[in-house]
Amino acid sequence: MQKLRYKITLRLRLSYMQLVTENYLTQVSNWPEKGKHILAQFDENSIVVYQAYKPKIGRFAALKGYFGGEFSLSRMSWIKPNFLWIIYRSGWGTKTGQEIILAVTIKRTAFDEILANAVDSKFIPTIYNSQEEWKETLKRSPVRLQWDPDHNPMGGRLERRAIQLGLRGETLKNYSRDWIIKIEDITEFVRQQRSNRESSKWINLITPREDVYPVDNSEIIYKLGLSIL
Repeated sequence: MQKLRYKITLRLRLSYMQLVTENYLTQVSNWPEKGKHILAQFDENSIVVYQAYKPKIGRFAALKGYFGGEFSLSRMSWIKPNFLWIIYRSGWGTKTGQEIILAVTIKRTAFDEILANAVDSKFIPTIYNSQEEWKETLKRSPVRLQWDPDHNPMGGRLERRAIQLGLRGETLKNYSRDWIIKIEDITEFVRQQRSNRESSKWINLITPREDVYPVDNSEIIYKLGLSIL
């Protein structure tokens, strides 16, 4: 009964979902085809990141507006600002333990702080003098940076790279409560669009509207390895 009530509530929420969406084909023509770019939905004060969780964690967060319950602050938690990356990793919400897809709107100042503290999960010789220096920096950092191939709606690998950021320690604690503006459970939206993911039907596919996120600090651009448009 409780699950049924939650599903009904979810469908009602979907009717006035605040996440801004747009036709996928309209968007993809404006996105960079290759390089390392942060694709995201953002405004002057906020940015949306995505996470996928098992029902107990995801539903708690959607109902309470923060992460708690079975959510662990002792484990690294990965956020993804790119919708295509989260639906690829979660198999459109079909993988075990990733059934609930959350759109988490956080403060933009917080996201910029996350980027400033990010350390690449791989040794980059042009940034660090030695592997020992990189390992020590990575050990101290509360944010781990990882670039992976982005994927199209059918899971096809693209030349463009997608960013994901692993949070831990004080950064994860702040993210789980203090930095959150709102949390939306978009699982039903993902399920509805799953049937439009076949390449022959992309004309009907709707995805969250995303643009290249601007980073102005040259040191952060260099450290993240961002491509310049």
